[in-house]
Amino acid sequence: MSIILVSDIFGVTPAFLAIANKLGASTIVDPYEGQVMGFQNEADAYSYFIKNVGLDSYLAILSKVVESLEHQVTLIGFSVGAAAIWRLSQSNSNNTIKQAVCYYGAQIRNFTLIEPRFKIDLVFPASEPHFDVMELQNSLVSKDNVKIKQVKYLHGFMNCHSSNFSENGYTEHIELLSSTVW
Repeated sequence: MSIILVSDIFGVTPAFLAIANKLGASTIVDPYEGQVMGFQNEADAYSYFIKNVGLDSYLAILSKVVESLEHQVTLIGFSVGAAAIWRLSQSNSNNTIKQAVCYYGAQIRNFTLIEPRFKIDLVFPASEPHFDVMELQNSLVSKDNVKIKQVKYLHGFMNCHSSNFSENGYTEHIELLSSTVW
């Protein structure tokens, strides 16, 4: 079983490569197709992503990778990467996605009608500034293949480039992901 990491708006960073190494990920999918962007802050990364990529294009990048697979994988996504996985979950035509773990995918709130075709664990933050996390969870909890967990950390807690990075949350979830049998 292979693990594919799907990055947030920062794309490939040394910290993200460290996560890939710790989890033994075979592939990294990012919105900039491997180009290291070196954003100075979240505002710059977000602005660039919205202006130059967008969620639909990122979904297309992820779909292309998944369509080329010949064996089953686990997807682990963060923020916009989690949202791309969520959107992809409505199809699994070549049955290569065994399961997914999605961290703080805020844009999932815009796609609540999706019915995932593979197991997907959604990890939501304690709160979000633009919507009610509990309301979103309530709209998704009864869906087949969906497991939801809300954590005490904030959006971005797994990314040291985020103002919401949490060393404790990062360590806890790296250990959790590392100990999971894929």
